Amino acid sequence: MSFAPLVEPAAELTLDEVRRYSRHLIIPDVGMAGQKRLKNAKVLVIGAGGLGSPALLYLAAAGVGTIGIAEFDEVDESNLQRQVIHSQSDIGRPKAESARDSITGVNPYVEVVLHNERLDNDNVKQVFAGYDLIIDGTDNFATRYMVNDAAYFLGIPYVWGSIYRFDGQASVFAPMLGDDLPCYRCLYPEPPPPGMVPSCAEGGVLGVLCASIGAIQGTEAIKLITGIGDPIAGSLMIYDALEMEYRKLKVRKDPNCALCGENPTVTDLIDYDTFCGAVSDAAADAAAGATISVTDLEQMLKERADGTRDFTLVDVREPNEYEINKIPDSVLIPKGEILNGHAFEQLPQDKPVVLYCKTGVRSAEALAVLKGAGYSDAVHVGGGVSAWVNQIDPSQPAY
Repeated sequence: MSFAPLVEPAAELTLDEVRRYSRHLIIPDVGMAGQKRLKNAKVLVIGAGGLGSPALLYLAAAGVGTIGIAEFDEVDESNLQRQVIHSQSDIGRPKAESARDSITGVNPYVEVVLHNERLDNDNVKQVFAGYDLIIDGTDNFATRYMVNDAAYFLGIPYVWGSIYRFDGQASVFAPMLGDDLPCYRCLYPEPPPPGMVPSCAEGGVLGVLCASIGAIQGTEAIKLITGIGDPIAGSLMIYDALEMEYRKLKVRKDPNCALCGENPTVTDLIDYDTFCGAVSDAAADAAAGATISVTDLEQMLKERADGTRDFTLVDVREPNEYEINKIPDSVLIPKGEILNGHAFEQLPQDKPVVLYCKTGVRSAEALAVLKGAGYSDAVHVGGGVSAWVNQIDPSQPAY
């Protein structure tokens, strides 16, 4: 389905711009008019990370006149495996500033607007206002639902992408462009149960996958701005990098959608953290009064070493994570083994169990299962091995 161009053409291109964009100008579908639309466009990219990096660089190279960057994080060494807009010298810098400098290096004719702040209900509409299009490069469900809802209320189309390990997805959500077009909630009416879908920080992502999905997002943005081709609004693009297979599925508008349906129940921004839930209610209940700090654990390990205390320390991460770093004298029992009950034969009945993971989310979920199975004195480590490396043993690598 084709749409009218989102953006009116700019008055003119300079001689330098004509030289720069000549390979666009000789494409009949783009031409001078399309390039002028790109020059006049204002696109907000949320996140200067794995998806934002290729999208930002290619939109800048394509000549999008104004690019906004909504990003509050700083560049970490672990980002450089996939976030190609940053370099080694940018470690520790705000990602928004690093991305701006890279964009300026690619195309000095682009105006870059920085929103170096965390998006929330108080500022998201103000940040979005004035942009023609939004590209969503976020990696958590709460922000995705907030972006979807805010864009819908403001009447701004947005291009969504998602990546995990070797798999990627992309779509365009633009109910304002057609009565039969879905929003993100039509595709995912409810978030997955807490702990069900690992983040990229927990499960990893193939670096080059980001380029594939980010490039799709950039392509869709250019098509919408210029009015060429058939954007994937109303479809879900699925990419399997291992099989090198693309599939496109039809996504229909849900007449019962809470946001864009016939009788909407979401009429303004909501509490998205509560809606999505960082951890399940059972995990939150189990962790209440049963969470220790890494300094507590350090003291417990000293007492275990001198024989005044005994307990079993269990790492519930995956084996490949255990190879990166670990808390000393722990045993590896992945969370899945605890959730399906296979781990109980490995757990002692005569001494306490202490659980940890990367940050404390998975260990809280595992703790709920242990509590339900009668391990009343089990506890978990708040902050997990990340806090251990940061506060106790910085000689180990972080990830």
